[in-house]
Amino acid sequence: MNERPTNWARNVTFGARRLEVPTSVEQLQDLVAHGSPVRALGSGHSFSDIADTSGVLVSLAGLPQRVEIDVEQSTATVSAGIRYTQLCPRLNSNGYALHNLGSLPHVSVAGSCATATHGSGDGNGNLATAVSAIELVTGDGSLRTLSSSADGDLFNGVVVGLGSLGIVTSLTLDIQPAFDVQQYVFEGLPYDVLVERADEIFASGYSVSVFTDWWSSRADQVWVKRRTDDPRDPTATFFGARPADAARNPVPGMPADNCTEQMGVPGPWHERLPHFRPDFTPSSGDELQSEYLVPRQHAADALDALRRIGHRVAPVLQISELRTAASDALWMSPSYRHDVMGMHFTWVDDMDAVLPVVSLVEGALAPFDAAPHWGKLSTTPAEVVRALYPRLGDFRDLVRDLDPSRKFRNVFVDRYLLEDR
Repeated sequence: MNERPTNWARNVTFGARRLEVPTSVEQLQDLVAHGSPVRALGSGHSFSDIADTSGVLVSLAGLPQRVEIDVEQSTATVSAGIRYTQLCPRLNSNGYALHNLGSLPHVSVAGSCATATHGSGDGNGNLATAVSAIELVTGDGSLRTLSSSADGDLFNGVVVGLGSLGIVTSLTLDIQPAFDVQQYVFEGLPYDVLVERADEIFASGYSVSVFTDWWSSRADQVWVKRRTDDPRDPTATFFGARPADAARNPVPGMPADNCTEQMGVPGPWHERLPHFRPDFTPSSGDELQSEYLVPRQHAADALDALRRIGHRVAPVLQISELRTAASDALWMSPSYRHDVMGMHFTWVDDMDAVLPVVSLVEGALAPFDAAPHWGKLSTTPAEVVRALYPRLGDFRDLVRDLDPSRKFRNVFVDRYLLEDR
């Protein structure tokens, strides 16, 4: 490896001795058995050092692509390195859908599930909640399969594995009949209305996102994605906000060409649930990102806390997105046993200017048990993060069981999960 690879945003330069791209599971097993330390690299869209290693970095992009649909079980077994842009059209062409998607569909399935990436919707669990079985290569190079049916609650510890349990080769996902979605954008939602009627606003569609700069008196945009079988009138007055008169980009002033179809035009689930088109390939991002998952009971207070520091946030912010996700039973998920509101920040590409504001945001959210997204930029102290996960002790035991030789450990894992203090 002549030039060290970086993540998508180029804020992380990987310290690996070499990058390997195995073309078979057997080759991956041999690589893991004879390499240490080892970490898997997904699509590189994490802004944290979660995938970094001083040893061997393994890309799963070269493994044979699998999409095997089990009609009787309503599942699809897919290769770990497949991206949602590749998977979703194949599911849809066979009449199936996933329950949820992230705003950017270009990320890998395994990486998204391993970090509890969450998509949006009051009734929708994060992307990892679709997983019902996982096949992974453990530290000795052996292949192991775990499933919700065979392994019970232990499986809930495996799904959001943070790359610490082995290298995932395939996942089995729950699927459902395909459905169509209409997307509407509203502008000028009064901020006071957002705080007072947040539950109604986020319940107004299958997936709802609010975009704000934390400084204006009104939210910039509200994106409402409704299934076409939703009987509610999509053109009804929306909490004092007005319908957009043309397609919009979430970032004010940016062109809408790369965004998914709006203005109520119906289309398949995978072409409406993300914010960006599947055929849009993002280049290296001139941005930084942070995100915090706040228990829903604290959402109104957290919104007010951020509003009070809006004058400090806005100068280094491109846009902030608010969205919701349902509770789950996954041990290392930020939505473990409680519904959450995700507070996402797309920052300008200036680490020196952004980091102090990130710390300021985290201070404002500290009273509300805000959990940083595992794959985003954060300065939250490790001991604070550890205290947010009641099953952390069980997860540590699971890591010791599946990785006794500490092959998949890295600085990130030691910092947040396993370091003795």
